[in-house]
Amino acid sequence: MTLGAALAASFAHYCLIRLRGRPTLERRALWLQAACRLVMAAMGVRCNAAGPAPGRGLVVSNHLSHVDILIYGAILPCFFISKAEVAFWPYFGWAARTGGALFLDRKRRASANLVAQAISERLKLDVPVMLFPEGTSTDGSEVRRFHPRLYEPAVVAQSSITAAAIRYINQGGTERELCWYGDTAFLPHLWRVLGSRGFSAEVRFGEPRTYSSRREAAQSTHDEVVVMRGALTPRS
Repeated sequence: MTLGAALAASFAHYCLIRLRGRPTLERRALWLQAACRLVMAAMGVRCNAAGPAPGRGLVVSNHLSHVDILIYGAILPCFFISKAEVAFWPYFGWAARTGGALFLDRKRRASANLVAQAISERLKLDVPVMLFPEGTSTDGSEVRRFHPRLYEPAVVAQSSITAAAIRYINQGGTERELCWYGDTAFLPHLWRVLGSRGFSAEVRFGEPRTYSSRREAAQSTHDEVVVMRGALTPRS
């Protein structure tokens, strides 16, 4: 199946769901999972996941590129927290909105407050919330500091927080070539990734834990992701 056919099929699938009435948030997350699997298959991207995928709570991960969303979305139904600009991306913005993503405008404190409130409500559902607490995607050379603010709803509710680590395996190239970082525009990077057919990803999930403060949660999960990233990286 070509990428265009995968996108068309996922759109048609959602139209069929809508014919049965307004879908629940959980149903929308399941639709996004099916759509991500179609797109991953069309791109020839393979993924290996280690550790049990959490069924609820907050999941936090390092962030390499927009492809992370496809990978995690294919592994488990979840609600992504995305930067506000994603909502306006061609097709992918519509898919994110349809799948129940929450959009954060980092320039507005009020936006963070609204997203935190929404996270509190989503944590009551049997679908996890997916957060990339570095606040940006990186070139994979390090795991940046995890910002603690959006951990607060999970800490207050004593919901489980699960650390997750992701890395790319680029046959004949480097992980960095697949990462989206710096001033690279979205579409040029997307075309470069599409031209790297057959690359794969590895994901590892840690143990779900609860924390007494958001700073403790951010530091602990950051350290856990660093260790898991190291375990995923091939030894020379």
